[in-house]
Amino acid sequence: MTNYLARLVLLGIWCAPTFAAGAFIAPRVSAVPGGVVTFRVAGPPDRAPTVMFNGRQTLVVRQQDAWLAIVGIGLGIEPGEYHVDVQGAGGGEQKLPFTVKPKTYSVQQLKVAPGQVNLSAENEARVATETRKVREALDSRSPAAPSTLRLEQPVPGRRSSSFGLRRMFNGESRNPHSGMDIAAPTGTPIKAPLAGRVVDVGTYFFNGNNVIVDHGQGLLTMYCHLSKIRVEVGQQLERGEVLGDVGATGRVTGPHLHWGVSLNGSMVDPALFLPPPPPKKKSAPVGQKPVAEKK
Repeated sequence: MTNYLARLVLLGIWCAPTFAAGAFIAPRVSAVPGGVVTFRVAGPPDRAPTVMFNGRQTLVVRQQDAWLAIVGIGLGIEPGEYHVDVQGAGGGEQKLPFTVKPKTYSVQQLKVAPGQVNLSAENEARVATETRKVREALDSRSPAAPSTLRLEQPVPGRRSSSFGLRRMFNGESRNPHSGMDIAAPTGTPIKAPLAGRVVDVGTYFFNGNNVIVDHGQGLLTMYCHLSKIRVEVGQQLERGEVLGDVGATGRVTGPHLHWGVSLNGSMVDPALFLPPPPPKKKSAPVGQKPVAEKK
């Protein structure tokens, strides 16, 4: 790439600001395992660059006067130095470096039926088949980019289990928690947080009744443990359309929604895609009365 073109690329991680209603809103940046990083890349508005990370094409959208590459970082990645490969519309290539910082996730102890931890040979085979099917769906990539990455929580309720928790089932360690658990009563409608196409439905050993929705360019969302599935493969969903009901199917300790977000094949923290929490109100110092608001 020429020095001129190199100067057109903004190196490093770039935190996307929030724009006016109707504009594209990127997720919040968090350069840790299970997080998201973004890069601004200059280029003509009619020809998007190709941005690759770990052999996978990343999501690229036009934002104001540049392209924005949005990269998911897998939970299993080791902290350290990495880079994305950018191929510009004119054929020039560039490596954009970034650093993945360590993050310590908490440990959660759960009690479930013994047969859901130490599986029989039959269930082992079933889980292997189901895992391949789900992985194939999450690896799918449709060409059209989503209009925004500001998502709404699919069901109201308390987040009962955090993303990234190292889970211990009956005292035995298993894979980290790759989604957000939202506590809600059985039968609560689950709404699509963004328009998309249903690419997988099924009843699985661990996930129970399961739905996966493709939102475009490697962004997919997954919904597990449903009591009822209300969509079918190939169905187009609008934002806010009901796709199923909260339940307690699969390996669970009670009714809730497990909501996962996959970006360029990596499960990432769904909280990064939600509106930021409101700022906490400052409390008055001890012994001092709050100042009354003037009308």
